[in-house]
Amino acid sequence: MSTAVDKALAAALYAEGDAALDTGASLLAAEPAADAELARRGEEFVRRAWQRGWQPADVVRLVRRDLDEHHVRLVSELIAAEARAYAEPPPRWAAQLAELPAGPAWRADRFSYATAVLELYRLLARLPAIEPVGPAPGAAVPHTVPVHGEPRMLARIRALLAKAEATGYPEEAEAFTAKAQELMARHSLDEAALAARTHSADAPAAIRIGVDAPYETAKAILLDAVAAANHCRAVWNEAFGFSTVVGYEPDLEVVELLYTSLLVQGTGAMTKAEAGQRAGGRKRTKTFRQAFLLAYAQRIGDRLAVTSRRVAAGEPTLLPVLAARDVAVTAQTDRMFPATTTTRVRGAVDAAGWEHGRDAADRARTDPPGGALPR
Repeated sequence: MSTAVDKALAAALYAEGDAALDTGASLLAAEPAADAELARRGEEFVRRAWQRGWQPADVVRLVRRDLDEHHVRLVSELIAAEARAYAEPPPRWAAQLAELPAGPAWRADRFSYATAVLELYRLLARLPAIEPVGPAPGAAVPHTVPVHGEPRMLARIRALLAKAEATGYPEEAEAFTAKAQELMARHSLDEAALAARTHSADAPAAIRIGVDAPYETAKAILLDAVAAANHCRAVWNEAFGFSTVVGYEPDLEVVELLYTSLLVQGTGAMTKAEAGQRAGGRKRTKTFRQAFLLAYAQRIGDRLAVTSRRVAAGEPTLLPVLAARDVAVTAQTDRMFPATTTTRVRGAVDAAGWEHGRDAADRARTDPPGGALPR
């Protein structure tokens, strides 16, 4: 039955328009015995995506953005089936695989199902090569001693940020977030000191963090600010909806934690402020939100940077170590992304949104300087 699959893929994957999809789906719908081979081809497309630098969370995010939820279910099934062949998934993959959507498999009539599969395969087949942020399955992985559980410092940071997200009192959220950033800065110093004492050969690594619409520019600026304040660099890929963050492993963990929390806090504050504006008769919702989040991101970065500098100033003997690590992170970023460009962000046009965003940032204690992002 591979002949039916070959004909369907040849008809649908590399031609534009619905007519080609209909032709391929009709061929598959008429051949129920071809389903196993069709699934095997899907796993090949997934495997090829890993070889091109993609990871499970990246693929799921892109499918969710460009297709429909039933396509997300289909690609999750393919990823889970392919992952069962791995004796040990690469670092960070276990968490991504665990977050795949769970539930019953999506099914429909044969023609609709075949159409959805071909739409998914068309997207997977056209994925370009991107800069890898870790080894693909089966590649050699440097041996590390397994760590059981989460370091106590990270657990404390996570707990503080959870409290900041949950409280309804801005002053409490400010206090919890400020304390979390202080602990993050100290955690980074401790790791740098340990690496210096043990002459560790650790090198900067990288992770990808989703930057989803709407208002993705403001979100990318916020992530850039959080990364810069924690000795990392962020490079935004607008086309695929993520930023790659480069830094040392302990810093990468706290960047992801803090960015996620600040985004939750900022979105909540924006929704509350917007409701007040609507109650007063205003209707310019989009411009208000955009200005709010841009101001929030800008103000946040300054405050995070101040906290990090203050903590580092208390350990002057570690400043050369931190400087050397910053140089290594910059060099690694330049190697990974030798052709980045900067994008100037358009100014916010809603004064009320800007003021509310700055106020919310002051309460949450966090901003990127300048408003230009590598891309």
